[in-house]
Amino acid sequence: MSGGPERPLAEVRFLTVAEVASLMRVSKMTVYRLVHAGELPAVRVGRSFRVPEQAVHDYLRTSYIEAG
Repeated sequence: MSGGPERPLAEVRFLTVAEVASLMRVSKMTVYRLVHAGELPAVRVGRSFRVPEQAVHDYLRTSYIEAG
């Protein structure tokens, strides 16, 4: 996740794959691919995944490129 100080687990907000997909404007399959490729950290809860909200913001920040 972020390079800063670790937040207490009680303060970490987790998002579902569907919420991440909606936030990033991509399909759920794209989010699953990012998780399975290790590009987006996630926690497995039963048969589903939860992604820390900060990890999504970090991913988007580091993936941003200047166009043209």
